[in-house]
Amino acid sequence: MLELLILVIVVALVFDFINGFHDAANAIATTVATGAMGLGPAVVVSGVFNFIGALGGTAVAGFIASKLAAPADVTSTVLLAALLGASVWNIITWWYGIPSSSSHALIGGLAGAVTAHAGWDHFEWGNLTHKVLIPLVLSPLLGFLAALAMMVVMFWLLRRKRLSAVNRTTKHLQLFSACTLSYAHGSNDAQKVMGIITLALVAYATANQAGLPQWIQDNHSWFLSPGQEKGKWMVPTWVIYACAAAISLGTMAGGRRIIKTMGAKIVRMDPPQGFSAQTAGTGVILAASALGVPVSTTHCISASILGAGASRGLGKVRWGVAINIVIAWVLTIPISAGIAWLCLLGLRAAGLKD
Repeated sequence: MLELLILVIVVALVFDFINGFHDAANAIATTVATGAMGLGPAVVVSGVFNFIGALGGTAVAGFIASKLAAPADVTSTVLLAALLGASVWNIITWWYGIPSSSSHALIGGLAGAVTAHAGWDHFEWGNLTHKVLIPLVLSPLLGFLAALAMMVVMFWLLRRKRLSAVNRTTKHLQLFSACTLSYAHGSNDAQKVMGIITLALVAYATANQAGLPQWIQDNHSWFLSPGQEKGKWMVPTWVIYACAAAISLGTMAGGRRIIKTMGAKIVRMDPPQGFSAQTAGTGVILAASALGVPVSTTHCISASILGAGASRGLGKVRWGVAINIVIAWVLTIPISAGIAWLCLLGLRAAGLKD
């Protein structure tokens, strides 16, 4: 049903907007906390660079579209349930100011909805393990260690400099690192929704090729161009720009609750720590995007903040807040999967069919 496909696309873009809103803190929390930039200008600049980053590639989108579930096992109702499950968890964690992962919420929602629809064996659990769960552990660890190492190097290089001069210089550097981190965030997070929409288009075209409206058949290459070309999944151009715009606008709307948690409640940040955390997080996320790995940008930057804070002593980190964040990391995939499962049952009980 074409109307249901359109609804899935709209809900996916709304999720992308919520993702930007929820994850605005990833790029700008430390910049705002250290006074390098005000909240208003920071969210605008971050939104712009999220848009640019979203245009930087489709490797992650290809993984979401082709490596977690076969189009034959996916329907528009399944994808709608997955998006609703992820969105509900995102809103809950936003309300409580917990920086959870929108990416893992989306993947968890897809796992729950596909399993409820087609059965346990129809979701690619091996790919989930190797491309999602292992990076779930490794990417925060790399972010933590990279930020800690950067702080140690900075301490040594700047040990004879005045603190005021160091803070002033790193504040300026933070403006650059905030832009690169925003670019990295867009390059990874926007692609997940691109993958969901591409999967929806592939599944719909596979099931309804003969019944496509004439205006879509006449412009098939533009509307439904996803497919494989030389081993790579192709995402329609309009999907790339729509997702880039959605995450950019969501980032500009900002998420003040999570900005407060990440910028002040985990560690009291100074400009050198902020610059180190942003730079370390950027490196990990960009590497993941290049490899087509859908990492959590929230996990990466949260761990980088912990690493930068720990450089001044473990007592400088509010470990109670950090533990709450880690608990949210662990719960995100199973809870969003469970919510998506219930959403699918609810949609079917309401009579919604493909």
